[in-house]
Amino acid sequence: MSRLPLRANATGLLLSVGVACVALWLGHMEPVIGGPVFGIILGILVRAFFAPNEHFNPGIGFASKYVLQWSIIALGAGLSLAQVAHTGLDSLAVTVVTISVAGLSAWGLGRFLGVGGKLKLLIGVGTAICGGSAIAAITPIIKPDQHETAFSISTIFLFNIVAVLLFPALGHMLHLSDAGFGMWAGTAINDTSSVVAAGYSYSTAAGDFATIVKLTRATLIIPICLVLVVIVAYREKRDGKSNFKLSRVFPWFILWFLVASALRTAGALPASVLPIIHDAAEVMIVVALTAIGLSSNLRRMAQTGVRPILLGLGVWAAVSVSSLLVQVVMGQL
Repeated sequence: MSRLPLRANATGLLLSVGVACVALWLGHMEPVIGGPVFGIILGILVRAFFAPNEHFNPGIGFASKYVLQWSIIALGAGLSLAQVAHTGLDSLAVTVVTISVAGLSAWGLGRFLGVGGKLKLLIGVGTAICGGSAIAAITPIIKPDQHETAFSISTIFLFNIVAVLLFPALGHMLHLSDAGFGMWAGTAINDTSSVVAAGYSYSTAAGDFATIVKLTRATLIIPICLVLVVIVAYREKRDGKSNFKLSRVFPWFILWFLVASALRTAGALPASVLPIIHDAAEVMIVVALTAIGLSSNLRRMAQTGVRPILLGLGVWAAVSVSSLLVQVVMGQL
């Protein structure tokens, strides 16, 4: 979708912002669920029961594409790459293994279940990296249908809730140390809010460690996005698309994400500004995901059936088990 004048985008953008405000309020009331998931759900419900007419479509499309990209750039300012690299090296081996396991299990189990390629990729990357944020980051690159994006986020959210409720109890049963549980939670639970909820319910030390591991894991979305760009570029060139240009498929927002993170790392951003940028990123990502919900086709989601949920369960279980096994092999437990 090309950039349209503000007037053409206004109605759909205002609808997205209005529904997102409700989602943000609900997210603060129920932080374990969070605003982004409420945004997706409310957007789907509004689309299903009120069906905004075509005049809303340009603004909804603008929010789901451009506001989404701006939110990812703002998230970059919240990641100090130097700090994460310094404190997260101990978790890197476990993180790399779990990401590899997620990719392989998503590919193999997805083929077995007959789940479509883009939906399979969204669930795999979302489980491997950082849930909704990772899905949001790769969506502009692979360009899935809106209902596929909504379905993948909803599926991953389901297992986030299960993990928050189940992991602390299992951790105590397994007599995991604070660092061991923090490593497990940080590598096997997806969204940051869920990692924090599970980690700090175990102990303060476990919560601190889990958060650091999660930040390290989140930075790996950058190479994942760049690899996907190369794959998309290769496929378009192979298919002989006459209008193929690398600059068209390259995710420039990822470059600006790196710039924002570098500014944070260099201390160029005043400390007083960082909370404002963080809040702006939260608002924008909820607006964008609300717009994706408003664009989603509930009937098509229903036709997809239970297979994506089974795929999400299988990938999540594989990541959870592999995280523990790697720690056992490395003598970290």
